[in-house]
Amino acid sequence: MKVTAALCGIRLDTAEVGGQGLQYDRTFMVCRFGANGELIKVQMSENAECALFHQEIVNHSLRIKYARPAEPVVEYHKLQDTVLEFPVEPETDGLERAEINLHQSVVSAYRVGPKYDDWFTACFGFPCTLIYIGQERRPVLGTFSPRNPKPDEPTPQKGWLSSLSSYVTAASGGGAGQEEEEEEPDWLTFSDCAPLLVTTEASLRAVRARVAGGELEMPKFRPNIVVDGGGEWDEDFWAALSLNGRPALLLTKLCNRCTSLNIDYETGRYGAGEQGRILKLLMKDRRVDEGYKYAPVFGRYGFLDDGVAGLRISVGDDMAVTRRTEERPRWDWPMKSKTVARYYRYS
Repeated sequence: MKVTAALCGIRLDTAEVGGQGLQYDRTFMVCRFGANGELIKVQMSENAECALFHQEIVNHSLRIKYARPAEPVVEYHKLQDTVLEFPVEPETDGLERAEINLHQSVVSAYRVGPKYDDWFTACFGFPCTLIYIGQERRPVLGTFSPRNPKPDEPTPQKGWLSSLSSYVTAASGGGAGQEEEEEEPDWLTFSDCAPLLVTTEASLRAVRARVAGGELEMPKFRPNIVVDGGGEWDEDFWAALSLNGRPALLLTKLCNRCTSLNIDYETGRYGAGEQGRILKLLMKDRRVDEGYKYAPVFGRYGFLDDGVAGLRISVGDDMAVTRRTEERPRWDWPMKSKTVARYYRYS
């Protein structure tokens, strides 16, 4: 789990999962400032030093530490030796609003405050701001959601305003006579394209076999849920999963990978030798998404199954494939098409 998007995740043995993923997952995000003052997500694929930030939740507060490497990546500042701490659900009254366009999925979020901006600025070495999504929502674009109307279908709206492996990484009803409420479209916090990312140990072993010495750990792939069982790459064709015999997840799209796989988490730089070539090792035979041909695939994006309001997932639970597809899904999120950028549409 990552409470703050792009930083190192938190390993969990048990997790509460709702429609937006693991509880508190990616509700905060660090942004830099663009040439025109717009906010741009600080992400690991472009800023390898994201790997140096470690998070933990203690007594309903988030603590973030900066692990300054032996060979510094930024000029020293005394704030780098301090621990940043703030509530996982801060009050938003009085906070400055800020518009964020994350992959054309737009939201009006909150700037948490100068104290937090100063800390991240000292650690990254360039001006940053910490953003909190609060109760706001980002829309799911393309056909990533299993329930939302397809792009060419009319969207009901009233306005604009979103057995497991060794670890899990970080309803309402109307009364009689009431008009039945329309189901609200799926929505996101600051996760990229879906609330959940499922990977498998079998596929990790397949990648390890390509690396000299076999040194490669799952956290580099940043999953929420890791499943042990099945064959390598079999998850490409999974459509639905059950948890302990009950409906749990719908898997909709493939996860296409970027240069964050090549980062050395100890140095905050791109790795040396084969550790800096993990993405290239996957290029040979894992560019299997016809909608995103230039990036290799590892893992599946997922949502809660129809009618499932929430799950409690623990290490050792039984997860089974209950439905498969004959063909791999095709990526169709309009990542760069600014003409489709929009806010969440409330029912």
